[in-house]
Amino acid sequence: MESKALYNKAIELLKKLISTPSLSKEEDNTAALIADWFKNENIEWKRDQNNIWATNKHFDASKPTILLNSHHDTVKPNKGYTKDPFNPVIEDGKLYGLGSNDAGASLVSLMATFSHFYSQQNLKYNLVIAATAEEENSGPNGLAHLKTQLPSIDFAIVGEPTGMNMAIAEKGLLVIDGVAKGTAGHAAHPNDDNAIYNALKDIQWIEQYQFPKVSDLLGPVKMTVTQINAGQQHNVVPDNCHFVVDVRVNECYSNEEVFDTINKNTKSEMAARSFRLNSSSIPLDHPFVQGGIKLGRTTYGSPTLSDQAILTCPSVKVGPGDSTRSHQADEYIYLNEVEEGIGLYIKMLNEIIK
Repeated sequence: MESKALYNKAIELLKKLISTPSLSKEEDNTAALIADWFKNENIEWKRDQNNIWATNKHFDASKPTILLNSHHDTVKPNKGYTKDPFNPVIEDGKLYGLGSNDAGASLVSLMATFSHFYSQQNLKYNLVIAATAEEENSGPNGLAHLKTQLPSIDFAIVGEPTGMNMAIAEKGLLVIDGVAKGTAGHAAHPNDDNAIYNALKDIQWIEQYQFPKVSDLLGPVKMTVTQINAGQQHNVVPDNCHFVVDVRVNECYSNEEVFDTINKNTKSEMAARSFRLNSSSIPLDHPFVQGGIKLGRTTYGSPTLSDQAILTCPSVKVGPGDSTRSHQADEYIYLNEVEEGIGLYIKMLNEIIK
């Protein structure tokens, strides 16, 4: 009976979240909805900017702590939508709406799970729930900021659509701005210092180089040049060429190590935008992972980035839904995926928390 009540409350909250726009940096109203939900559940909560968090009722600082985390911000709806992205319509067992799959379903399922355990005594672990902002833009005022306010975290469950299977490794992200220098001059005259040609030499190295350490879970480090810009007019050789490199880093390297290798092998001026979005992984023999396997969950390495990247503790990415639906038009979640998600979160935690 309790599980059905938790599910119904979760779906009602998810509908409200869908109908309330919450683009990254604009999550004020969904933060208020989440706070109201906790209030109605008689759960004491705290707000820090647009992040809402709470600890279990019998929190004991002498015990290890598990973080339950997901985000309530969304990307902008794309132009392919045929349905109103802010109208939570249910059709054929699917709840449609922006943020339904990524990551509203995971968030409300984790909140329901936290509510289930909130008042229980004699748990082996403390629980902290954090509904955070600015995940979609890797902003500074989401979990990156909130984690400095939270109790010490020993393990984290990050809610993202994984079909309730466990991503036990996740690629990091390194974005590099490159500037190739050259000598400006008239296009009609000889010039062997063309910034565009100089950039192409580095871009060719980036295309062809393979980092030697290949992960069993995440595969190789992947480098992709995604932007390039140079020149103002047809008859002038430019003196600089700007380009951007998107690097997806496996758990065999730190972002700093990857950058150093790129920087040493290219002549362009290279600057990393940030080193903080590192790859993450957790041992296969971790008790939570083993508990999930016992319950029939599979493990895999995820190519997509989440708030795991800014956590320093062991973490698993797991949640209801399908990653391929994220950021697509007419986003949806199956209602039974939410029901299954709540049940599996509770069962998986029961394997270690009691």
